[in-house]
Amino acid sequence: MPERLVPNAAALGGWRRSSYSGNEAGSCLEVVDGHPGGIPVRDSKVPDGPALLFSAVGWASFITALKQAPSTPKT
Repeated sequence: MPERLVPNAAALGGWRRSSYSGNEAGSCLEVVDGHPGGIPVRDSKVPDGPALLFSAVGWASFITALKQAPSTPKT
């Protein structure tokens, strides 16, 4: 569960696409590495929108859950 919210994600610099996002346009998560308050995560389609700020433990739990989720075949 995210602990905080950054109202305007564009105020943060250094966004990169998460390695866990697919290559399809429009379905990307972006993250900022090395942010002192945690791991900011935003929707690439809404760069001026909010970002969720995860703790390191919360982010690790999120990634673990993604890895364990069954994949959905592309049609």
